[in-house]
Amino acid sequence: MHPTLERLRGTVGIWTHACESLLPGRVGEVTSQLEVAGFRALWVPEAYGREAMTGAQLLLERSSDLVVATGIASIYARDAMAAASAARTLAAASDDRFVLGLGVSHRPLVERVRGGVYDPPLAAMSSYLDALEGAAVLSAERDVVVPTVLAALGPKMLHLAADRTGGALSYLVTAAHTGRAREALGPDAFLAVEQSVVLGEGRDEFLRRAHEHLNIYTGLENYRASWRRLGFGDEDFVRGGSERLCDALVVHGDAAAIGRRVDEHLDAGADHVCLQVLGATLSDVPLREWGGLGSQLTSR
Repeated sequence: MHPTLERLRGTVGIWTHACESLLPGRVGEVTSQLEVAGFRALWVPEAYGREAMTGAQLLLERSSDLVVATGIASIYARDAMAAASAARTLAAASDDRFVLGLGVSHRPLVERVRGGVYDPPLAAMSSYLDALEGAAVLSAERDVVVPTVLAALGPKMLHLAADRTGGALSYLVTAAHTGRAREALGPDAFLAVEQSVVLGEGRDEFLRRAHEHLNIYTGLENYRASWRRLGFGDEDFVRGGSERLCDALVVHGDAAAIGRRVDEHLDAGADHVCLQVLGATLSDVPLREWGGLGSQLTSR
């Protein structure tokens, strides 16, 4: 296992797009809060916001200890040569604090937003990894080895992650899925798991935040397919998700309750759990919640 991934084993991180709510000059407020709170990694997406590599550079420059990971960088956003070169530069410039997370994204994002053609996911990712491995990088950091993980939910993508990369990142899953993912990956590959949370709040507010969070995802077939494998059905896939789906995918409660869910994932085979804290709105930067959770979860 790559040393950067090894550093994350048994730790808790943060997954967030909240950095994109702040102008670049203010993202240090996020990284400083997370480092003080004791979180070990910051995972950031690529969809409608910042370009993944320049966004990661901002975060790496404004932190000293955090591992910054793309969770994920879309393979449709840049060719493999560009990804290989950027990843090596980021890793070399940050003393190996960068993880390249890659994913196939979703058909609406690729075709409607980017104007591309969404190819069969497994074949598209396999071809991209071929090109990534064969990319010519002639800069001074050409020999830097960058840890790479794949966004993976189903068994075929999980097997590809184990065979071709350092491991996988799963998103919007249960601890039961984590157990299946570990079985598919085998004992040696790295497994990071995203876990959405609502800290405190009453039941009604929890459900409002969870429904708002799941609204876009319930319209994406990649997630519906994953949830079907976990026993959910069409009645759960109304926009925003059923109450049953919300309870399964978003943990609600105090830090102790969230810690128990983290432990469930770790016991099921996760190496690292990254928490997505849902604020009052999707654009909120939950600095207070991060601080409260970090003080109770990262020093256990």
